[in-house]
Amino acid sequence: MKEIIFASHNKGKIAEIRQILAPLSIKVISADEVDLPDVEETGTTFEENAALKALTIAKLKNVPCLADDSGLCVDALGGRPGVYSARYAPNRDFQKAMQMLLSEMAETKSANRDAHFSCVIVLGYPCGKYERFEGRVDGQIAFEPRGESGFGFDPIFEPDGYDKTFAELGAEIKNKISHRGRALQKFVAFLKDKGL
Repeated sequence: MKEIIFASHNKGKIAEIRQILAPLSIKVISADEVDLPDVEETGTTFEENAALKALTIAKLKNVPCLADDSGLCVDALGGRPGVYSARYAPNRDFQKAMQMLLSEMAETKSANRDAHFSCVIVLGYPCGKYERFEGRVDGQIAFEPRGESGFGFDPIFEPDGYDKTFAELGAEIKNKISHRGRALQKFVAFLKDKGL
């Protein structure tokens, strides 16, 4: 496998995936580069949404395609925003989303700041079959955003074992321990197992 389409227009996500797959010399092609439409996420689970995107584009382009769905699940908010993480704030404004989330947590008056990021990556085939790879990282919600790197909710998530947020840790560490990094490690193991 020398190249693969990743069904996403999210520049931060594409950059992260390219960094992780670079040692394998796999060229990651974004949805923008091949003028692919956004696929509406109508599923109620990360797997449903990832499969919907991967299979839609795989059938459209008649080649295997990767897609993911991921999100931040906060214990004090009953697991929200979860699959709705990207749509939590209007216009996908994550600065606003982080402030909304921190305000909502304050309103619960709960001392529980436990949270986790989940990611399901799907390799979809034009025939309609797919393989799934799941990753998760546990941690806590910080009291305020910190750090300049990463994207999305990274500035308010501190992974277990670290006193820094994903946005403070930098790409090299984040890619090794993140939900997406762990899911991609399983994808890479699958490719090696299949001799691809």
